[in-house]
Amino acid sequence: MEQSIIKREPIGDGIKICVSEAHTFGTDAILLANFAAPRKTDTACDLGTGCGIIPLLWCRGNAPKKAFGVDIQPEAISLAEKSIEENNLYEKFSAVLSDILELKGKLPFGSFQLVTCNPPYKALGAGIKSKTGSDKIARHETACTLEDIISTASRLLQTSGRLCMCNRPERLADMIALMRKYKIEPKRMRLVCKRVGCEPWLVLLEGRRCGNSGMRVDPTLYVEDGENFSKEMLEIYGSYKDGAK
Repeated sequence: MEQSIIKREPIGDGIKICVSEAHTFGTDAILLANFAAPRKTDTACDLGTGCGIIPLLWCRGNAPKKAFGVDIQPEAISLAEKSIEENNLYEKFSAVLSDILELKGKLPFGSFQLVTCNPPYKALGAGIKSKTGSDKIARHETACTLEDIISTASRLLQTSGRLCMCNRPERLADMIALMRKYKIEPKRMRLVCKRVGCEPWLVLLEGRRCGNSGMRVDPTLYVEDGENFSKEMLEIYGSYKDGAK
């Protein structure tokens, strides 16, 4: 089998992420990293971390105190580990090769202030199947389901800890129902549209473990304003683009 070609892409503050054709990242990961906004004292865990983009974006600042990235794919974890090594981020970020349903003894349950996940968007059996194994895992619920992710997050989080996820709007009702099933109360939601007049293509959702009822809906984020990025999108995406120059 031909070995994947590894590329190193700058993401700002002198940090470069190792990616391959099979394990890269998109705008949704950048938006989720920004939406989650970890605090300086947080211990955070990113489930299905892939090449580690979300924890690595966080490492550009002072938060969180420590981040863990979990993935079932050895090549993805190998890329994350290379990024950790080459950027000397051993104290900030650890990559964990594991099925998310087999984390007992590998990560301390009930101790995380933040869990994030950019999950497979398509339910098992829905949509056109991806051709490669890595794409199937990333886009379809073949290795884990939405319920697996949310139930695992509930075990990892301490009381009042936050779960932040993104998904297609068609899965919003499933996300809310499953969060409540596992004692995570939906508290904040934001829709993302390509431009004014377009239907949302992404929903960002935050829940708190054992939180009180009551959800805030943030203003819609518009990615584009005419033919260019919107002002807010430039603010979110700008640090990534500026760092890549």
